[in-house]
Amino acid sequence: MPPHPFPRLRWLALAWLAVYLPSYALAYPLINFLFLCNLGVMLTAIGLVAGNKLLVSSQAVAAPVVGLVWTADVAWRLVTGHFLFGATAYMWEAKYPLFTRLLSTYHVFWPLLVVYCVRRAGYDRRGWPLQTAIAAAGVTIARLATPAEENVNFAFADPFLGRQLGPPLVHVLVVIAIMGGVVYGATHWLLSRYCPEPEPAGGAD
Repeated sequence: MPPHPFPRLRWLALAWLAVYLPSYALAYPLINFLFLCNLGVMLTAIGLVAGNKLLVSSQAVAAPVVGLVWTADVAWRLVTGHFLFGATAYMWEAKYPLFTRLLSTYHVFWPLLVVYCVRRAGYDRRGWPLQTAIAAAGVTIARLATPAEENVNFAFADPFLGRQLGPPLVHVLVVIAIMGGVVYGATHWLLSRYCPEPEPAGGAD
């Protein structure tokens, strides 16, 4: 049996899940777990625990852009008093426990973690199509099963104009195409260029 590719990080991932899951479940509606960022950090932890390089690679495709947007929004609010996008308004809502809100700073560290992992253990090029499929499922389920006002995964309105891009099916397909083709395609290209492919026998964290 090959060695576990993340022998120490898997315990950190287990500890994270033990704190993160109950904290978020008690503070926020359960549909909050459908957001691709929250789904992604859970899949990352599962990938680290299981030693699944493909799953970790799929989240390395998504995390950098998500983390950059979240961090920019928080930083803009801290500096100017206004939101750049408004996606992090919950960070200033006192009705949510401060500890749970602070857990959301994972958006800053999560991209660094997954990029570190694929730099050391290798980037599986199948991560791009896998993450595109995960995003497609996330957007579709959000459109079918969540309230429009929550706009989970931009399933009801785009993040810039704040409106639906045509009929429901067209909007969902456009959002998936932009995420999978443009956003994930760009990070896939960067990861493919600067990260090695995985060794068959695994690596170390």
